Amino acid sequence: MTFIRLFETEADRFGTDRLIQGTIAPDWIESGGSLRDTIKTHHNVGGIPLDSRLTLVEPLRDLYKDEVRAVARALGIPEPERQPFPGPGLAVRVNGLVTPERVRRARVANRVVEEEVERAFRTGAMPRPWQYFAVLLPTRSVGVLGDNRVHGEAVSVRIVESSDAMTATAAPLPEEVLRRMAERITRALSGKVTRVLYDLTDKPPATIEWE
Repeated sequence: MTFIRLFETEADRFGTDRLIQGTIAPDWIESGGSLRDTIKTHHNVGGIPLDSRLTLVEPLRDLYKDEVRAVARALGIPEPERQPFPGPGLAVRVNGLVTPERVRRARVANRVVEEEVERAFRTGAMPRPWQYFAVLLPTRSVGVLGDNRVHGEAVSVRIVESSDAMTATAAPLPEEVLRRMAERITRALSGKVTRVLYDLTDKPPATIEWE
């Protein structure tokens, strides 16, 4: 509701009554409806208030991600180097209570994962995967900081291969890449994160994002 009201305010500035969204087929398929179960509630599906003045335009609604990219190639649009990123932002990668401090930790962990994957890709250690990120978990576990016992959170690293985002396969990673990620994350978040895990679950049964 709030993001639509903000769009209405911006629409007034630009003198338009149209809201163009990049909704694609997996968004409304996974959001349920009719005989479909709700797998995830996508923020851009079913979020338009009945009293909104904006007319919704969704030119890509019936296309899957690989088909969207095929259309882009046909239009001469360069292949993007950035990976898919959730519309609601890093909040979906903070399991449990969302606070500014926990979002900061998720941002640090995500940056490490992205940097290490990009470095491994540039050096030829691995192909560039479809999506790669970190999730901050609400689970706390015992760790060691110097000679002291600490209770820190856990981070799960998620790296997958996909073409349409409807299914995905957990990507195999070189052991040295995983070890660098774990070392850098726990050092950068010393005492705050004491454990780094690697998510090996395909989609299905898991989804790509945790939330």
